[in-house]
Parts: sequence; structure tokens; C-alpha cells
Amino acid sequence: MTVKQLTLPELVSHCVRLGIPGVGLWREPVQEYGVEAAAALVRDAGLTVTTLCRGGFFTTEGWLDSNRAAIDEAVTLGTDTLVLVSGGLSPSCPDLPAARARIAEAIGELAPYAGERDVRLAIEPLHPMYASDRCAVSTLDQALEIAERFPAEQVGVTVDTYHLWWDDRAPAAVERAGAAGRIHSFQLADWTTPLPAGVLNGRGQLGTGSIDLRAWAELAEKAGWTGPVEVELFNDELWARDGVEVLEETLERFLAV
Repeated sequence: MTVKQLTLPELVSHCVRLGIPGVGLWREPVQEYGVEAAAALVRDAGLTVTTLCRGGFFTTEGWLDSNRAAIDEAVTLGTDTLVLVSGGLSPSCPDLPAARARIAEAIGELAPYAGERDVRLAIEPLHPMYASDRCAVSTLDQALEIAERFPAEQVGVTVDTYHLWWDDRAPAAVERAGAAGRIHSFQLADWTTPLPAGVLNGRGQLGTGSIDLRAWAELAEKAGWTGPVEVELFNDELWARDGVEVLEETLERFLAV
């Protein structure tokens, strides 16, 4: 999504050229290209699909069929991790604890299906400003409270700096997650202000905002994370630029910070 202006073949080609060994894919462009075709494209290029995003939205209708399809897509793509954005409040029930309870119940129903297919569910807590409409799980502690009800090989968490940097309890939660083998995805994005209208597409390029990204990387490593580090930037200004230029810049910023 950092360079969603690129086609999948362009993305794959330039990742190979730049020595980027893996890519996190989103369901919509994969479905548009064709799941089987996308899997072959990435596999033939020698790249790894680090994660598939996204499952979740458990407080909406049709969530079970959609999430089972997402798990099947992950299997086809060869990734063992499906990132979950859990969903916000239902219009008829503005009750955050009740929403989290529904999310936990839904994950309980979905986890065995994922486990049978060797796909891990990675609950991603989102910044509290998204609690109403996108994700009632706002902190890493809340995500772990749900994940710890299930085997670690079935349900864990996503650690995303953009959503967690503000929480002074998050470092201890990262350590707790790492000790239990529940960090299933690690993502970087910076926090820049002022936030844009609509907020969603305001993730900053690495090193341009308020987050100590190096400290977060060290925290994840100390907690035992040895997997891929993803950069996920929703940013209208970046999307308006040449995608290859943005990809090259992102790699440079990653290495710099």
C-alpha cells in the first residue's frame, strides 16, 4: 500500500531490482490481479509474501465468509500471516467493551480454521482515533488479552509503530508478546503533524515525524522478533508521486533510520 500506484508486476520487478526480499500484500489489488496469478508472479520472482492484509471487521455482516476467504488467499500466496483490523462499534451498540467481546468471540470461531491451514491471525491494534469505525482494539494490551485465549501459533499481534508509539505501556506489551511468541508482524510508519483531513492517509515517511523508529526496531529485536520489517504508509502525497521514486526513497529512509 505504500506504493499502491504501482501495478503488482511493477512492484515485484522493482523490489527485485532494489534487493527488497519480501512484500506485504493487500487483498484488493491481489483479487483484482487474480490470487493464483499474483502468487505465481511473486513466487517466480523469488520474493516472499510477508503478510496478507487484511482480515477482520468482525462487527460487520458477512465477516466469517470474508475471513475464511482471506485465509484461503493467504495459503495460495504462501504467507503464514493474516493481519486483522478487527472492526469498530456497531451503529446500534456504542459499547466498546461489548465490541471487543464480539471481536474475541469471532476470532475464537475463526482461529481453528486458520490453524488447520497453518495461517496465523495477527490482531492489529489501531490508534484510539479509529476505535469507533475501524478497530475497537486500541492498545497492544487489549490485543494480547484477546490473543492469549488461543494458541500462539494461531493468534498473535501486529506491532505497528504508527498506532502504538503514544502508549507508554506498549514497550512492556511488546516484551510480553515476544516472550510468548505472539509477535506475528512488525510494521513501521512515522507520525507527522498536522494530521491531514480525514486522518487515515497521514502516515509519515520514515524519519519525517515524531516516532523514534530505531528504538522501536531495537525493542522488537530485544523481544525476539527476527521476521520481516514492513513499511506501511497510507499517504496521499506519496501516492500522487512516481511510485518507483517513492519505493526507492522508502528503502533509503528505512536504511537511514
